[in-house]
Amino acid sequence: MLRWTLAKISQTAAVLLIVSAVSFSVLKLAPGDPVELMLGEEYSKESHQSLMVQLGLDRPLSEQYVDWLGRFMQGDWGTSFVSRTPIFQYAFVEALPVTLVLAAAALTLAIVIGIPLGVVSAVRKDTAWDIGAAAFSLTGSAFPSFYLGILLIWGFGVAFNLFPTMGFVAPWKDFWDGMYHLAMPAVTLSTPFMALIVRITRANLVETLEQPYIAAARARGEPGWRVVWVHGMRNVLVPLVTIVGLQLGSLLHGAVLTETVFSLPGVGRMITDAVLGREYLVVQAGVMMTGCLVILTNLAVDLTYPFLDPRLRPR
Repeated sequence: MLRWTLAKISQTAAVLLIVSAVSFSVLKLAPGDPVELMLGEEYSKESHQSLMVQLGLDRPLSEQYVDWLGRFMQGDWGTSFVSRTPIFQYAFVEALPVTLVLAAAALTLAIVIGIPLGVVSAVRKDTAWDIGAAAFSLTGSAFPSFYLGILLIWGFGVAFNLFPTMGFVAPWKDFWDGMYHLAMPAVTLSTPFMALIVRITRANLVETLEQPYIAAARARGEPGWRVVWVHGMRNVLVPLVTIVGLQLGSLLHGAVLTETVFSLPGVGRMITDAVLGREYLVVQAGVMMTGCLVILTNLAVDLTYPFLDPRLRPR
């Protein structure tokens, strides 16, 4: 078990290294000169060359990458030339918690609503409940997140004035006010994910409930809730956890549009502003943070498999 865990961690470290190299190289090929943006419209060739040397941009790409990676791992992510603040403070301390809180709220909402709805749809197959859950799943998957966000703003924010249309309040400072401000963004971000969870739960549970061991549990006189939630859901958890882990990347990508629509100061909006301003160091920091989140989540999913299903434990 220990050897298998160390092998998974080593694979994760290799993937993180590849992601860092690709993101660094691709952003270097992007059009525009960051030095020109830092110097402004009027500058001399001497000042341009001096700043190039100061930033290390005159060195080969491989040397720039090694130097950047070493400083990145030490927490030295550079300085934003727009806000003149350390990128670590801007990205990791200020923007990342907003995105994590939004993603956690959306994920919790998707699981709390999606799994019971999928279970009801499977248990009451081919009934009105099943048709309604299928309609919700199809509609939730079809709506783009940015369009759903605009509809929610227009309906619940402007027309009925029930929820704030923009802004962020940290839940660790004021929990209920923070959740109040996160209500519409969390619904917007979680709806497609919730629809996917409903479909996955229903499909796997319908197949599981037809297995012989489920019939044996019912023949023993076990309560219906135990047959479904204990014996049935036990085999649904593995594909469900897999989907949750794989879809976290989509959740973070959707956060870019959601944060932009609702004016949330998270990583998605930070990357969008940095791309428009050609702040390559800020974009690199955002890409690396989201990449680390996705890869580490998939590592956590892989490590939970042996606990969810003893048959998957390495021998």
